[in-house]
Amino acid sequence: MMTIHPLKKTLISLAAGVWLAGAGGWSVAGEVAIDPADNGTDIRDDTTEDADSRSSEVTAAVEEFVEAVPSHSHDVPLAEAVTSAGGIAEPLALLGAEIPPGTSMRLSWSATELFEGVPVSTPVLAINGALPGPNLCLTAAVHGDELNGVEMVRRVLHDINADKLSGAIIGVPIVNVQGFRRGSRYLPDRRDLNRYFPGNPTGSAAARIAHSFFTNVVAHCDALIDLHTGSFERANLPQIRADLRNPDVVTLTQGLGGMVILHSTPAIGTLRYAATQAGIPAVTLEAGGPSVLELNEVKHGVKGIETLISAIGMQRKLRLWSDPEPVYYRSSWVRADSGGILLADVSLGSTVGEGDLLGTITDPMSNARSEVRSPYSGRIIGMARNQVVMPGFAAFHVGIATVEAPVGETEPSVAQKKDGDSEDYVDGMSE
Repeated sequence: MMTIHPLKKTLISLAAGVWLAGAGGWSVAGEVAIDPADNGTDIRDDTTEDADSRSSEVTAAVEEFVEAVPSHSHDVPLAEAVTSAGGIAEPLALLGAEIPPGTSMRLSWSATELFEGVPVSTPVLAINGALPGPNLCLTAAVHGDELNGVEMVRRVLHDINADKLSGAIIGVPIVNVQGFRRGSRYLPDRRDLNRYFPGNPTGSAAARIAHSFFTNVVAHCDALIDLHTGSFERANLPQIRADLRNPDVVTLTQGLGGMVILHSTPAIGTLRYAATQAGIPAVTLEAGGPSVLELNEVKHGVKGIETLISAIGMQRKLRLWSDPEPVYYRSSWVRADSGGILLADVSLGSTVGEGDLLGTITDPMSNARSEVRSPYSGRIIGMARNQVVMPGFAAFHVGIATVEAPVGETEPSVAQKKDGDSEDYVDGMSE
């Protein structure tokens, strides 16, 4: 009989040997989520890690989730998963099928049905290598309006030679197929699927879908890369969000090559959190914005994933980045102090100093103009597209250059909850 209980926070020992932005070390920025009724003005104060005091009918706070349990043990460090794999490759059992070594197969995962009883299914692409090794999973479109990851999964999976692959690669290009069909971030009931993992087989529609996906697909992974974009007319510089206190997560981030790293502990309910709790190292790869297909971001993500596949020894390819990007421990949103038309003076990846001009906001009626300036030195890792904004709108996300790693971080990145607060995860930049 399955035991149901609320998810609990756990501590993970600190992983050593990482980089810092501006000084060769590692760095932290928390992450935050979104209330669908909030119209995108969703990141609070000057941090990416904060509580949301507004209640929400779609919050997962009242839900209870089952324990995140993998389908097999993970006793070998990810960095040694290929070299320590002995014997011969075995068939991959997935979604009721057995995939022989050296072959690929297109499977179908169905978690729910439409109101008329028609099942809703999504394809799962699986390649089982001819040689033994770990199972790497790629997931995309957990938010249905995020398209870049869909194309990343397609390109990676169709460029793999099963005869030369050690281990297996499982790709799910469209997890939230109902949202994808409607061009929406959310499920039809306006819930955010990425707040309900590992789910509950007797819970809400979102919790049931999350439980089915986690149990039938994610539980078979040895490592996971969850692909996202920014949300609500905001875009992200290609970046990895990862809890660098986990050594296997460090292996993933180092293998992905030249991408900015945002050290952050994931919120309860996200796929990254649930996978890590089950012993499956996971990172989020963010690149670009929603609702459009951006080929430069797609190519960047594909190169990173293929670099990882090579770095951990699953398949040798000359696809390696040599120069790592910095890792940020802190990041901050710069907000609009007035309403009007926002026009940016910087672009994603721009290096900025304290006091530098980021953009202007012009009142379309009075023609009065105000400036948005950076309160920090660092780099633009996320920003809003040019648009009409209201006061308080989160416009520019600055990765803050630091000279030393923070101390005393012990809790997962879940906002401190006050009485009456929602536990909904607030972040205009996705995950």
